[in-house]
Amino acid sequence: MGARRKDVPRVPSAADVRRELRRHRDPAQASVLRRFFKTGPGEYGAGDEFWGLKVPQTRAVLARFAEVPLGVVGTLLDSPVHEVRLFGVLALVRAYARGGAAARAEIFGFYLARAARINNWDLVDASAPGIVGRHLPPGQGRRVLGRLARSENLWERRIAMVATLEHVRRGDLSNVFWLAARGLDDPEDLMHKATGWMLREAGKRQASALRDFLARHAAKMPRTMLRYAIEKFPPAERRKWLARRE
Repeated sequence: MGARRKDVPRVPSAADVRRELRRHRDPAQASVLRRFFKTGPGEYGAGDEFWGLKVPQTRAVLARFAEVPLGVVGTLLDSPVHEVRLFGVLALVRAYARGGAAARAEIFGFYLARAARINNWDLVDASAPGIVGRHLPPGQGRRVLGRLARSENLWERRIAMVATLEHVRRGDLSNVFWLAARGLDDPEDLMHKATGWMLREAGKRQASALRDFLARHAAKMPRTMLRYAIEKFPPAERRKWLARRE
């Protein structure tokens, strides 16, 4: 990374962050992102605004600042601009990784309080494992995960599911299967994809545990969830599980 520009403060205001991000605006890329993130009327990202930054560009802007205070992050999360909110969640993940116990507890509480503003799948996926998943001990935290999983807000439900990726990385699969069994009736395709993804990751660690889960639930799993979960199985076995759906 090059030298820090003299006009970039080490601890920014929200206006500083927006100015730095805005320097990278790309209208053509913004048009592509609006379609990719389904921002049309009635779609899951309806009304989301884009400046057209790629994720590495947003991360590079974050790297220019030594610290981003929580108050600034809160203002950024209120932005209608997707990349501004992405900067906010990336700043939270970085601060959590660097913080001590007290700072981490504060960030965890702040994140949950603002979960409704973590309102697209990439924002969730970039932050839930590194904050919620890291804060809740593997195999524990079901009061928090259960509350999120019962939310009427799609993004809070996805936070609960994707947070378990951190637990899988640590070798604990229990919360993945616990949440997946409770989410079989979720109406949202984005939850089917997230749950199938987490089941697939669990299966990479312990294929027998995934097969046990499928033996109990495959017949009732949404097709997308099931297809994601069995993606790494041999073709013949994938066909077998798909044939068990009701």
